[in-house]
Amino acid sequence: MTSASTPASSVVPADRAGTTEGGAPGTRAGARTRTSALLPYLRHAAAKLAGAAVSLLAVLVTSFFLFRIIPGDPVKTMTHGMPTTAEQLATLRHQFGLDLPLWQQFTDYCAKALSGDLGTSFQFRAPVGDLIAQKLPATLLLTGTAVVLYSALGLWLGTRSAWRHGSLGDRLNTGVALTLWSVPSFWLGLLLIIVFSVGMGPVPGLFPTGGMESGTGETGFGYVLDVAHHMVLPVLTLVAVGYAQTLLVMRSSLLDEMGGDYLTTARAKGLRDDAVRRRHAVPNALLPVVTMVFINLGHVVAGSILVETVFSWPGLGGLFYQALSVPDLPLVQGLFVVFAGAMIVMNLIADLLYPLLDPRVGR
Repeated sequence: MTSASTPASSVVPADRAGTTEGGAPGTRAGARTRTSALLPYLRHAAAKLAGAAVSLLAVLVTSFFLFRIIPGDPVKTMTHGMPTTAEQLATLRHQFGLDLPLWQQFTDYCAKALSGDLGTSFQFRAPVGDLIAQKLPATLLLTGTAVVLYSALGLWLGTRSAWRHGSLGDRLNTGVALTLWSVPSFWLGLLLIIVFSVGMGPVPGLFPTGGMESGTGETGFGYVLDVAHHMVLPVLTLVAVGYAQTLLVMRSSLLDEMGGDYLTTARAKGLRDDAVRRRHAVPNALLPVVTMVFINLGHVVAGSILVETVFSWPGLGGLFYQALSVPDLPLVQGLFVVFAGAMIVMNLIADLLYPLLDPRVGR
C-alpha cells in the first residue's frame, strides 16, 4: 500500500531498479543492446583476422617454393668468373644449407620466419632483415609521396568527372586516365628520362637520370632539394599511372550512387548541389575506393620494382631485382614475405574499417 502522496506508477520493483523500458544508456537493457550490436562486428573482425593469418601462412609456403623453380644455381652464379673447384662449390652449398633435403630446408625456413628471422643473404652475407631496414626509408619516401599525390588527385578528378558525366571535361579526364592506365610504368619512365633527363629537341635535360642524390656532400636544406630534384621523374611516373585507376574507380562508384532517392530528397530539402555531392553522394561512394587506397598503401612498402630499377632508386624494388638476378633465395623470399605481408595487413585494416563506414557490412 502506497501513501497518497506517492503515485503507484513510481514504485519500481527492486530487481528492475536502474532499468527503463527503452533500454536507456547506462541500464542493463542498454548494455545488452550495445553488446548485441557489437557482436556482429566482433564476429566480422575475428573472421577477417583468421583469414589474414591463413593468408600469411600461404605466403610463407609460396615464397619458399615459388623461387626455387627459377632456373639457375645461386652458388655458380655468385662464383661466376672465379676459379672454383667442386669441393669449394660443395662447401658453399653446405654453408648456405642448399645441400639439405628440400623438406628440411622448408621446415627450417618456416621456423626461422615465424620467429622473425628471414635468413642471411647469399650475395651480401648480411641478415635479410637488416638489408630490408636499410632500403625501406628510400622506398617509403618515393612511393609514399606518389600514393598520397595520386590518391588525392584521382579522388578529386573522379568526383568531378562523375558529377558532370558526359561533359567535355569528363570525356577528356576519362580518356587520359584510360590511356595512362594502359601504359607500362617502365616504358613511361624511360620516355620521361629521354625527354627530360637526356633532352630532346628544344627540351633540355632538366632532371637526373637516376639515383637518389648527387653525392656532392650537400647537407641540410640543400640535401632536401637535391633528393626532391631526383624524385621528380620517378614520382611523376608513379602518379601518372596510379591516379588513373583511382579516378576510374571513384567515377564508377559515384555514378552508381547518383540515381539514389536519398539524393533527390536532399535536393528537395533545398541543399545546394555541392553540399549534396560532398555530404551525401561522395561518402556513400567511398567504400570501393577505401579498399583501393589501402591496397595502394600496401604498395608503399612493396615499392615499384620496375620504376625503381629504371631510375636506379636505392629502395626495396631495386633490391628485389638484384636478388632475383642471382637468385639470392633468402633475400628474395624475405622481400616477398614483406611485400605480401604489407598488402595483407592493409587489406585487413580496410576490412575492419568497412563496418564503421557502412553498418550493413558484416551483419
